[in-house]
Amino acid sequence: MSWQEYVDDHLMIDIDGQHLTSAAIVGLDGGVWAQSPSFPEYKPEEMTAILKDFEEPGSLAPTGLFLGGAKYMVIQGEPGVVVRGKKGTGGICVKKTNMALIIGIYDEPMTPGQCNIVVERLGDYLYDQGY
Repeated sequence: MSWQEYVDDHLMIDIDGQHLTSAAIVGLDGGVWAQSPSFPEYKPEEMTAILKDFEEPGSLAPTGLFLGGAKYMVIQGEPGVVVRGKKGTGGICVKKTNMALIIGIYDEPMTPGQCNIVVERLGDYLYDQGY
């Protein structure tokens, strides 16, 4: 299965009629492995800051999580494993695997819990596969 198929068939799926607005799999070097067409173009320093929060949990809390120029307020996650953010009626979930970040962005009517399930389920699978 290609990385693009993981995005298309596992991240951008419908759950109770809802789906992510955009998603991507980004290598720990910051390079995009696959993304949905609407995934925001991000700056290298935004990805560096996200990666730093996995090494130093809480480092994003004072400034917020930025991706594609959008600012998300960092909310409860799992230190070193998952970073979650909220922005208005939507948000973001970032799951770290051995080799990549699985990123899902959502907006209402999708709920934060639905986004977390989609992103973290794929992240757990890829982690278990050695990725």
